[in-house]
Amino acid sequence: MHIAIIGAGVSGLLTALELVEQGCQISIFDQQQSGQAASWAGGGILSPMYPWRYPQAVNTLAQYGKSMYQTWNEKLLPITGIDFEIHDTGMLIFDEDDFDIGLNYADCHQEPMQQAEYLTRDGLDQINPWIDSKLQHAIYFPKLSNIRNPRLLQSVINYLKQHPLVSFFENRPIVKFQLQQHKIQYVVDQAGNKFAADQFVIATGAWSQHWAKQLNLDIPVQPVQGQMVLFKAPANWLPTMCMNNVMYLIPRQDGHIVCGSSMSHCGFDTTPDPKIKQNILDACLEMVPELAQFPIVKQWAGLRPSSPTGVPYIGAVPDANNLWMNVGHFRNGLCMGPASAQLLRQLMLEQPTLTDSTAYSPERLKTDQLVIG
Repeated sequence: MHIAIIGAGVSGLLTALELVEQGCQISIFDQQQSGQAASWAGGGILSPMYPWRYPQAVNTLAQYGKSMYQTWNEKLLPITGIDFEIHDTGMLIFDEDDFDIGLNYADCHQEPMQQAEYLTRDGLDQINPWIDSKLQHAIYFPKLSNIRNPRLLQSVINYLKQHPLVSFFENRPIVKFQLQQHKIQYVVDQAGNKFAADQFVIATGAWSQHWAKQLNLDIPVQPVQGQMVLFKAPANWLPTMCMNNVMYLIPRQDGHIVCGSSMSHCGFDTTPDPKIKQNILDACLEMVPELAQFPIVKQWAGLRPSSPTGVPYIGAVPDANNLWMNVGHFRNGLCMGPASAQLLRQLMLEQPTLTDSTAYSPERLKTDQLVIG
């Protein structure tokens, strides 16, 4: 089976990985270089931030993230030489209003990865001595980890590009689906070239609403800008991830510390805003004041593919017999990514699914009958 995947972010790449391991021939199209949009820009926490604030459908997929990435890393590392750098740091959360629900979440939802404990100041000093003295208590999630998403993307892209069943078409914007009798006959790129396949997958992230008019569907996926700041400290200087008021610090193994993140509705603009940068710095330095002694080495902004509830659309597109989608993951594309891709592979190949797919069905998008032509 030949499958064309439109979009080479984490959703498209992991979908390709799942399908090529089943013997499918894959063509991957992207409007720029692979892995350069939100998938690269994110923080890489392998859990939803405050999972109790999200629908269960989000957490159902996210709970598989770490174990699936560990499995893929073991397979790809000997071939690519690029480690995903899954970093087992744990997470401190300082939002007092979330203490009770956070402490009970793991037991209520049977998610042992979300096990938490309450820490007073003495406990904080033992786990992370850099926390500001004004913060007298926290809840600590010792089993939470982060992944270095640029390295994840590099490894997956490297593996797929050397695979005999995979072809990449980068800097090749697809602009049109040619539909006839409820079936995609081929896709057309910006230069007018046509590409045929047996099945097609939309994995275009924040750009997914582009297809709404052609498919006569409401696709409520919008870009939401998130801005980040990167410090460089000594290796292993900051021992844990930290979070307060939706701002976070994420330490990498080599001492880089990712600080974020904002939310701005500014279309497809990825220009960093100095005021937002200062807001991020103020919030992060309130948690770890000593961070100010280290240099800022980079700042950037990415575009999250927001959807109304954060529950992605995974499965068959209504009234198109060979079109599928894997879009709309909002803030949790990296932690939901492996399970989302596996679920789509299972649906496409008519295999048993890892969970009930109903909550993710693109049937939710249906407004009118698909326009044929």
